Amino acid sequence: MPRLAFASLSLAAAALCASAAHAQIAGPPPPPPTWVLTVGAAPIVAPVWQGSRDYALSVFPDIRVNYKDVAFFSVQEGLGWNAVNRDGWKIGPIARIRFGRREQTGGSPFLITGGSEALRGFGNIGVAAEFGGFVQYSPDRRLALRTEVRQGTGGHEGVVAEPSIRFADRAGAFRYSLALRSTFASRNYTQVYFGVTPEQAARAGLPAYSTGSGLVSAGVGGTLTRPLGRRGQHGAITLLAGYDRLGNVAANSTLIRERGRRDQFTAGLSYGYRFTWK
Repeated sequence: MPRLAFASLSLAAAALCASAAHAQIAGPPPPPPTWVLTVGAAPIVAPVWQGSRDYALSVFPDIRVNYKDVAFFSVQEGLGWNAVNRDGWKIGPIARIRFGRREQTGGSPFLITGGSEALRGFGNIGVAAEFGGFVQYSPDRRLALRTEVRQGTGGHEGVVAEPSIRFADRAGAFRYSLALRSTFASRNYTQVYFGVTPEQAARAGLPAYSTGSGLVSAGVGGTLTRPLGRRGQHGAITLLAGYDRLGNVAANSTLIRERGRRDQFTAGLSYGYRFTWK
């Protein structure tokens, strides 16, 4: 309860009685749940493939599982464990899935409508699993500085590093977040997604291009969430939007220069319903 300055002992006694009555009615705050499961869907309009000038609608599954503040899993954020979780620091291992790219449509497995013919002649890229670790520091509950470094296997064999800064807070009944993000990668990653081999050049009719290591993209993203139900415990609707600009290592590719676009925009809506267990 807020601290008040009292003008007299009688007012102080009255306030103490009111505090005691409130404590009896409200009781202590309930303990946090042991398990949290969120199930939902997220329709998103975005470039068909990273660097594409064509846009499409995809519906991504939004499935999230949290065990206390120890372990987490989601389609977007992967599987991770907060092996260190103290004094504002979270450090631990993480694994993510990077979905493949299809030559015929360019889209992900969740593509609903739209597509791209710009990748004809490039072949398909398979699903990649990425394993690594993360370090996150939060000086307060609103700000988080985070870096992930992961090694890919499968669709690509490169190293990916993703530093970000995220600010999140409340505004009335809404929650919002803003994030600055970037992606750096080794040549074994960039060559798969942005390189043009001589064989691909012959099939696609583009000049060959060999990539290097460096900045793949940098951008900003934001969300606005409205919790639903009693005390917002049951569901939420989230608006999301983002802008990313490809770095030179990707944007200088003949694929991007002739068939793509350096500036990438994303917008979407998600709904999730939350279940909890003690």
